[in-house]
Amino acid sequence: MTANPHTPVLELRGISKRFGALQANDDIDLVLGRGEVLALLGENGAGKTTLMNILFGHYAADSGSVWVADRAGVLQPLPSANPAAALQAGIGMVHQHFALADKLSALENITLGTESLWRLSRGDRSARTKLDGLMRRSGLLVDLDSPISRLSVGERQRVEILKALYRDARILVLDEPTAVLTPQESASLFETLRALTADGLSVILISHKLDEILAASDRVAVLRHGRKAGEVSTRESTKAALAQMMVGRSVPSPARTPREPGAPVLELVGVSVESPTVRRRLDDVSLQVRSGEIVGIAGVSGNGQSALADLLSGLLTPKHGSLLLGQKPITRFDPGLFVQSGIGRVPEDRHHEGAVGAMTVAENTVLENLSEPRFQRWGFLRKARIDAHARNAIHDFDIRCPGPHAPIRQLSGGNMQKVILARALDREPQLVLANQPTRGLDVGAVADVHRRLIAARDRGAGVVLVSEDLDEILALADRVTVIFRARLSEAMPAEGLDRQALGLLMAGQAREAA
Repeated sequence: MTANPHTPVLELRGISKRFGALQANDDIDLVLGRGEVLALLGENGAGKTTLMNILFGHYAADSGSVWVADRAGVLQPLPSANPAAALQAGIGMVHQHFALADKLSALENITLGTESLWRLSRGDRSARTKLDGLMRRSGLLVDLDSPISRLSVGERQRVEILKALYRDARILVLDEPTAVLTPQESASLFETLRALTADGLSVILISHKLDEILAASDRVAVLRHGRKAGEVSTRESTKAALAQMMVGRSVPSPARTPREPGAPVLELVGVSVESPTVRRRLDDVSLQVRSGEIVGIAGVSGNGQSALADLLSGLLTPKHGSLLLGQKPITRFDPGLFVQSGIGRVPEDRHHEGAVGAMTVAENTVLENLSEPRFQRWGFLRKARIDAHARNAIHDFDIRCPGPHAPIRQLSGGNMQKVILARALDREPQLVLANQPTRGLDVGAVADVHRRLIAARDRGAGVVLVSEDLDEILALADRVTVIFRARLSEAMPAEGLDRQALGLLMAGQAREAA
């Protein structure tokens, strides 16, 4: 084990957890020191989420124990399967998807659940005094009276962290904390973390972004197939070494080679979609995507990406403007028609929009192709063919699952995404809509998704890549446009684009990215 110069505030000793035949955690030891940032790294399905659920008391370990330092610094055993005890011990977590009530103020969200139901009045004055001190020390400044719905994504994340600190958290777990932040907001977050750890806070950082891990952490612990594959001091490691430790092999990044695009496969001309919220609105949007190119749509979450993706899926009908597929105008907006017209979709939310959890892997691979004679005849499913099709997909896309008849909900996020990608690319569509295709995926799964999208582009498909990850956009896209408050910027060639300037454009603070 790598030496830890920090005084231990948390120890996980011999943690094991099994779900049926799946060994999720296998005899894992982990130590976190006071004022330390420990990065937890691993493939999708490596056991990170299970381990954190045991730490928070959501699961009971089959064997092993969790020890947390008390206020005097003495390690004490944490009761098993007791979330209240975890909170009382000073453990807090900021999830990737924020748990905030949009219509309540920042102050109300932070204090929610901390006051007795039997109190005759709210203790807002004392809460404000405590929060003023926390904000001053941490630099996490927010308008406490503003409704959450009016705050930016970065401000909402500050509210989540303040919510944990307000409960006197001494150990903070951050799950993919920069997934929806601009580069500037990410840099600000890590500056805040440095200030908080200097004040004694200990942090477990879960991220798939190796650059961030190397920049922000003191140590890295790597899980692989439920076991701890190793630990290393961040100063003594590299991206390549961490990736190899995580997946057990080298992970080369797929290369995008320049090519001359062909004829337009998608055109939006002055398209507007009306909605009271920016998330579901488009204002006079124009876009052209040609055969053999990837167009990246960069932007901070909630600026209209959902409306654009739903429009290109046939789920929304524009109020104004026109849409052409393969240079043919579309007059009827229907999801089935769009699939039949040659659009392959990778939805943003793989659990609720991309897959049906109760259905099998085989059933999910053909959900959008059931009208084809190869999968049904006279209204009856041809199950043998569907199973054979699923086995081919499992082999070709390296989908790690018990078999084609396993419920898809049992798969890790990365393997579920591979099922959706296999379905989307099955008929070699002329247009691929990839909406946040690698969110929350490990480095190996990310590389595989990227390779598939580049292969689709190279065979002549047009690809619309909607992503909040600028590194992904700049690695894959031939041209880049930024969506901000329901409007699209002019598409720009990706070569030579400045990352920081793009970040400013995403925040609405610049008009040009070059």
